[in-house]
Amino acid sequence: MNTFAKTVDLLHRAMDASTVRRQVIANNLANANVPNFKRTNVNFESDLKRALDSEKKRPAIEMTVSDARHFPNYKERDYRDVQIRRVLDYTSTYNNNGNNVDPEREFMLATHNQMSYTLFAQSAAFEFSQISKVLRG
Repeated sequence: MNTFAKTVDLLHRAMDASTVRRQVIANNLANANVPNFKRTNVNFESDLKRALDSEKKRPAIEMTVSDARHFPNYKERDYRDVQIRRVLDYTSTYNNNGNNVDPEREFMLATHNQMSYTLFAQSAAFEFSQISKVLRG
């Protein structure tokens, strides 16, 4: 896959994750006063980073697997296999009613998420503008 295609694909995936995160934050805020409600997080970027890092980190010696029950010492992970995951936060409590939604934190996360989405969209537009310049000649 060429650099342009991979970059656009990564931006598209990041924008998808931001869209899911926006829905999750809205749901968290809508349930901020519901007793025993547990907030949800979105996990994507850290898994994506691990997958991208695995492309670069081949060990000096790769062991041959001679049996299906053996574990390889290296397995490259394709970044396209990384899924956006919603994860329930059971570990914390913010209110005495068992709810763990901190509205202030959620609004901060929403602002950060919106800025990230805008940055991803602008980056995608820049990539396509570069291609357009090349094609116009």
